[in-house]
Amino acid sequence: MGDNLLELNDSNFASTVKNSEIPVMVDFWAPWCGPCRLIAPIVEELAGDYQGKLQVGKVNIDENPGVASQYNIRAIPTLLFFKDGEMVDIIRAAVPKKQLQEKIEKVLNA
Repeated sequence: MGDNLLELNDSNFASTVKNSEIPVMVDFWAPWCGPCRLIAPIVEELAGDYQGKLQVGKVNIDENPGVASQYNIRAIPTLLFFKDGEMVDIIRAAVPKKQLQEKIEKVLNA
């Protein structure tokens, strides 16, 4: 994982998201999920593109069912956006990079 891409889990999720001084985008995924593999490189690219402005994390739902259930993740990929520790937006699908960028800009400039 890149420097700006965090491996989030049941034990570090709440503290990482709540204590982040910048907005956080979290990608909920699983190794067996085809669409998750499609957007993974985009998520990694965006982590680099927005380094210092946006923290990017990934949660493997198979290994971390607690967080997945806390946020009612029913289908993957699901991307949650947090600002000041609160969930402010969500995307439930593999979407093009441009659509993710637009959502990130909206969260950053809100």
